[in-house]
Amino acid sequence: MYVVKRSHHNPILVPDRDHYWESSATFNLSPIKIGKNYYGLYRAMSLPDKMRKPEQVSVIGIGQGKDGVHFEDRRQFIVPEAEWEKYGCEDPRVTFFEGKYYTFYTALGGYPFSAENIKVAVAISKNLEKVDERHLVTPFNAKAAALFPERINGKVILILTIHTDSPPAKIAIAEANNVEDFWKKEFWDKWNEDLEKHVLVNPLRSQYDHTEVGAVPVKTKYGWLLLYSYIENYFQSGNNQDRIFGIEALLMDRNDAHKILARTKGPILVPTESYELTGHISNIVFPSGAILEDRTLHIYYGASDTTACRASVDVNDLLSTMRSETEGDWQCKRYKNNPILLPIPEHEWESKAVFNPAAIKIGKMTYILYRALSGDNTSYIGYASSKDGVTIFERLTEPIYSPHEDFEIKKITGANSGCEDPRITQIGKIIYMCYTAYDSIGPPRVAVTSITEKDFLAKNWKWEKPILITPNGFDDKDTCIFPEKVQGGYMVMHRVGEQVCGDYLHSLDFKKDSVKKCIRIFGPRVNAWDGLKVGIAAPPIKTKYGWLLLYHGVSKSHSTYRVGAVLLDKKDPAIVISRTTDPIFEPEEDYEKNGIVNNVVFPCGITERDGLLYIYYGGGDRVTGVATIKLDLLLQVLVRGEKK
Repeated sequence: MYVVKRSHHNPILVPDRDHYWESSATFNLSPIKIGKNYYGLYRAMSLPDKMRKPEQVSVIGIGQGKDGVHFEDRRQFIVPEAEWEKYGCEDPRVTFFEGKYYTFYTALGGYPFSAENIKVAVAISKNLEKVDERHLVTPFNAKAAALFPERINGKVILILTIHTDSPPAKIAIAEANNVEDFWKKEFWDKWNEDLEKHVLVNPLRSQYDHTEVGAVPVKTKYGWLLLYSYIENYFQSGNNQDRIFGIEALLMDRNDAHKILARTKGPILVPTESYELTGHISNIVFPSGAILEDRTLHIYYGASDTTACRASVDVNDLLSTMRSETEGDWQCKRYKNNPILLPIPEHEWESKAVFNPAAIKIGKMTYILYRALSGDNTSYIGYASSKDGVTIFERLTEPIYSPHEDFEIKKITGANSGCEDPRITQIGKIIYMCYTAYDSIGPPRVAVTSITEKDFLAKNWKWEKPILITPNGFDDKDTCIFPEKVQGGYMVMHRVGEQVCGDYLHSLDFKKDSVKKCIRIFGPRVNAWDGLKVGIAAPPIKTKYGWLLLYHGVSKSHSTYRVGAVLLDKKDPAIVISRTTDPIFEPEEDYEKNGIVNNVVFPCGITERDGLLYIYYGGGDRVTGVATIKLDLLLQVLVRGEKK
């Protein structure tokens, strides 16, 4: 788990209409730090020239700055001169290596553009003031070459993407005794004789996806970190909007660049902001550079082929997440005997499914109130308890709460109805339960009931008459009451449509006060794992840093339910302080991937015990499981990602 923060200066580089050569686009910036100064080499495009074909030709510009986000004194650095680059110089990657600056770039030697005329070239400079020499590197179609900043086992290492324009593209490693070997045809002729030996393990998750080398590899204590472009659905027929351009990362062995140690499970950055969604070519983020300063990794990327941007992530958080198989604390740990609750065929009311559990810890006991589904698809609330938080101590044979009001009584035979997805909050000696009330016609609404702690512990199920607290006519679910009054009153968090909302109530007398507003707190992130809809998991936990809230997110492309975390302001929880970029928990086990609804983990309850956060969740909309994660670890990741 980690948090990626975009710079509030974004875009850090924009076209300058007063500079003809960069008046249309300035993107794909490759940075390098020399002493206290930052230099940025970037692809620049002029406005269209109607008198030539192509109408726009790329050059490579350079700027200088003191902070890594402001680049001044911009000028042309690499312009087309040779025959093999006369139609454009694109996408630089600059490396300081053994006393010189090597900038590898894409050279366009023909028009219309095709695989035969798109190759890799290099420009060499002693001081980045001027180009001292340049060479055509690959005699074949390739892009995105980056030189490692130091030798590995005595060899000079180049990483590049081959056959980018005659796919499938492959990321490959070239090793040479001398850097000059890379612009010798005989070197590549011999290299191609045993090509598969040089190709990295295919990172593609689907035959329809596409990939390309991004930034110059960064050396870390665990290995070489490579940021690369990963494009989902690139070759799939249909609307181009189905394509998702993401930035991913892999970790290579420090002594063997061919050996992949770890990789991210999905993108660490996707287009979500306006400057990433709209531009010369819309809906693109493309990694072009990276600088590691202390434990902060600054990621430079092109946005919509128009501007250059920067984002940052704590490198330890990122690497530990990637290495989660060996760094076990960085992932939720499932209880070894999951599922802890299964349907009981002999009990009609819970014969089909037992899932989406609320949880509350009173004293040393944990009480689990779960949604139970009968054979005719009616939802009830069942009861179980545990002394250690994972082992079931007691489970009642009858529901403790059943649908009994008109707004939750089935109207259509066989359809879903009843009392769904409970969330529990204790305030003083009263236990409040919010749940989704559904009569099979809908739309669903949220009801609240309550019981005294004394009656709850005594199993005297004297629930108060439920009251609908959300307005009619809205699909409103996933609701909880905050466990204490905040600055604006009693916060009720709920979900309208696809986003998490809140409202402040003056009192908990629901006969007089109910939810009337949808104060938007956070919503789906375009193109991300939570891009379709979001909803709360369990009532939040108050910490010294703010309110910790887990939430579920649903992906647009695969309809998978995963879990993320947000940190909300202590006084005004409608303000988001930080939000995890990646999911902290996702379906992996068979009982999560296969069920009444496949690919679902859906928590409705969390408790804290001995520094661990216990997450009670429904798996596949059929069973109940529990997972744990270190509370302090999760909080520290969110605090490091706090918006400044």
